[in-house]
Amino acid sequence: MNKVEITSGRFVKGLLKNRYPQLGIFILMLAGYIFAMLAGAIGTPVGSHNFSIVFVWIAWWAVLILIAVPFIGRGWCAVCPIPLPGEWIQRGAVLGPPDKKPKWLDLRWPKALRNIWQQNISFLLLALFSSVLLTTPNVTFIVLAAMLFSAMGLSMVFRRRAFCRYLCPVGGFIGLYSQAAPLELRVKEKAACLTCTGKPCYNGSESGYGCPWDVYPPALTRNSYCGLCLECLRTCPKDNIAINLRPFAVDLARPSARLDEAFKAFIMLGSAMIYAGVLLGPWGALKNAAYNVGTGAWFIYALVFLAIIFIVLPGLFSLCVMKKDSVVSFKKRFATFSTVLIPLGLMSWVAFSLSFVLTNATYILAALSDPMGLGWNLVGTANIPWQPILTSVIAPAQTLVLVGGLLWSVRTAQKAANEAHISPLPVIGYCLIATLLMLWLLI
Repeated sequence: MNKVEITSGRFVKGLLKNRYPQLGIFILMLAGYIFAMLAGAIGTPVGSHNFSIVFVWIAWWAVLILIAVPFIGRGWCAVCPIPLPGEWIQRGAVLGPPDKKPKWLDLRWPKALRNIWQQNISFLLLALFSSVLLTTPNVTFIVLAAMLFSAMGLSMVFRRRAFCRYLCPVGGFIGLYSQAAPLELRVKEKAACLTCTGKPCYNGSESGYGCPWDVYPPALTRNSYCGLCLECLRTCPKDNIAINLRPFAVDLARPSARLDEAFKAFIMLGSAMIYAGVLLGPWGALKNAAYNVGTGAWFIYALVFLAIIFIVLPGLFSLCVMKKDSVVSFKKRFATFSTVLIPLGLMSWVAFSLSFVLTNATYILAALSDPMGLGWNLVGTANIPWQPILTSVIAPAQTLVLVGGLLWSVRTAQKAANEAHISPLPVIGYCLIATLLMLWLLI
């Protein structure tokens, strides 16, 4: 399959260049986000009936993991409300172009921190407290508020979307797996960019803002750091920006050699395994340790969690990419081959989410009728009993997804091995063991 430009038609391009449809979605999302915060703060303390818990960690999560990330990649970032208030404050405008003179400090993000280690850490913090986060509305409120106000505060100190690019735990997750998605934003002809004066796609113009993600569009080769904000599509004077449909996983043919991105793959794969054991497994002692934050058992759980992610998984993987006489450095082999874990990790999250979401989906209907837990029955579903849905298809679907992820990773390993001139068999064996472990945890 060749790439197909979906912005080649006048109607689609005009729709995407028009700010008002995107603004309408932004405002709707922001209203929902603020309502989720309010529900977490003053709604019922019963997590399974609180709007913030149900719509953030079940409904939104289902859309993100099962649809948005696999098929649209960074599509959620295109409508995420978290950076919106801070961006309005930073620009001093909602739709109009910003003043040439910055209104705030407008500092560059520190060079030493221009990586995703901060996103890795922020995701791990949420993961370690996830059992409480998924069941306690007040904690969800604190997290949602912290993300919103952090984005606002950073927008007044640093230029562009520093929070989204370097700190957002969800952004790092999406950025890793967006490489497998069949949607991309790229320039059509790089040669045309060489003669473009002013570089409005990066610096902005009267037609739009400079790239909020601090990305120079002609240099894009992967989806990882493009937030699909569409500003470059609006500002390019040469009509040289395209949004394309492409085969899945094109970016994985150009793997990164960065350790921060490599460890993101281990963090996501390890977290999926641990979540499957804690949230879906039958081990009561493990659940108690994860839920009782601050106790001795929880600290042991946290240490084991971190050891699995930073020692066990990468340590075993290191053995798989060892080769004494290779002309490629160990660091590069390790980082490059970690790309193999992206399809496996994505499908592990999909398999986990199928069980988690379908088991708890009926809570969505109840919370829709009584979002604050005040005894309302707005659409007549407040008293619907909890009942897992599609239970007969969950296990076969999970098996199919995980086997598909394994085959996808095998193919990726073969391509990476050809470039590094080493055998892919050890890495394939690693992926097979990880797949069997996920099958055991889930089924």
